Formats: sequence, C-alpha cells, structure tokens
Amino acid sequence: MKRYRGGIAGLAIMAATGAWAQSPAERVVLVPHRAVYDLVLDDGKPSRDITTARGRIAFDFSGDACDGYALSFRQVTELTSDGGPRVIDARTTSFEEGDARSYRFKTESSTAGSPPDIVDGTAKKAEAGYEVQLRAPKPETHRETGMAMFPNEQMKAVIKAARAGQSTLNVRLYDGANSGKEVYDTLSVIGRKITTQPAEAPLRKPEFEKLARWPVTISYFKVGSGESTPAYTVSFELYENGVTGAIRLDYGSFALRGTLTRLDLLPAGDCAK
Repeated sequence: MKRYRGGIAGLAIMAATGAWAQSPAERVVLVPHRAVYDLVLDDGKPSRDITTARGRIAFDFSGDACDGYALSFRQVTELTSDGGPRVIDARTTSFEEGDARSYRFKTESSTAGSPPDIVDGTAKKAEAGYEVQLRAPKPETHRETGMAMFPNEQMKAVIKAARAGQSTLNVRLYDGANSGKEVYDTLSVIGRKITTQPAEAPLRKPEFEKLARWPVTISYFKVGSGESTPAYTVSFELYENGVTGAIRLDYGSFALRGTLTRLDLLPAGDCAK
C-alpha cells in the first residue's frame, strides 16, 4: 500500500521548478512542522474487500533550501476484511538536498507483524536523467535517462502552479517508493483558491489566516505499466507553505480519509534561497 507523504511528505521538467533566478515574492518556502492525521475508511467510495479501517499518519519535516529537507514519516493502518484484521506499518526517513540534486531514503514496511521489507538507497541527478544506488533489498544500480522530480521539488512545483492560476500540472516523480526503482507520471488537478475557514482546528491559527490554500488532487501513474487508471490518488488542501489538511488516499479498491488532529510549527532557519 502506497504511503502518503503528505504536503512534503507528498511533482519532471527543470523549467517547471523555476530553476532560474527568482524574486523573493516567487520563492516557495516549505515550513518545518510536525503533523498527525487520523485515518478512517472513506464510506463515500464502494470497497470491494475492506469493511472497516482506521489508522494514523505522523511525520516530522525540517530543513530549508539551504541545508536540505529531512523527513521522518510513519503510517500505521488497520484494515478489516472477511479474512479478519491486518495491520500495515510503513516508516520512511529521507533527506533531499535543497537544490534537489540528490535524495536519500529508507523505507521499512511490514504487514501483520511480519519482518519488514526494507528499501534503502540514494538517487542523484545527472545531466541526462538520474542514477539510483540501492543498498537494500540488495545492492544494485538503477539508471533512468529521463528527468524526474524528488518529493519536495514536486511540492514546490505544485504550489508555484497554484499561485500562477494553473488548473493542471504534469510532472514525473521519483520518491524511492516500493522497490526503489519505480517512477511515476503525475497529474495534479488544482482547484480555485479556498476562501472559507478550514474545518480542522489545528489550522485555525493566526499563522494561516493570510496564507493561500487550494484543493489539490494528484494521480500517480506507474511509468511503463501501460495502465490508463492511476495506481493511487492523493487529495488534500494545500497551503502555500507546504502544510496540508483534509487528506484523502484512494488506493483503487478502497479509500481513506485523514483529518489533521495536531500541527506543530517548528523554528525555521534563515535561508534566502
């Protein structure tokens, strides 16, 4: 099951990232924060096998464009079907350089207390494509000739598109998920700026009153699969500082809704990039 990496943790053309010089007003500054989301089964989507679901997402996001971005993420989900309950536990730690030239990641996922599947590696961009050095599940090197964005680079691209009034954005993403060799084509659909008060209490703070936010849905298509339907879809309300609320995770056969129950803003460094 794909993890949600949220508003960090979650779009591949260098032009789309604004790789040229920017004015301060054009900068996207992702704010360091800790967030907790409570998950429940989305009753609005028919489920083939899952009868009940509950879970939690917790992550800690820190750093800036000068020092790079660090993420610690965990999603625990209990799903109940005719076969009984099962618990899926996924943990990810990652570090993305501020200029998005390299990305380190380690993911551990297990089901029903089984030994975890581990994916551990580093991806680095080159003039043509990028190279992935995996340490687990086994040492190997994987190369892609096409460019792809890393997760925080993706988030900044979506925010820039939203600020510019774009309704869609197509980019390619590499985030080290699953085998560590997969890459996704993504389609972001961006709605009009939201002007109503947020439903979630942690977002009803003075720090968020003047921040723009938009409804965003991102569909992920595995490159080379030939599938016309997305592998999964993530929807959320996106603030221009990278914080997200009211998330929805659609895995195809069922969907989860997440409510932001805790949000702690962390001290930000003095970075002019």
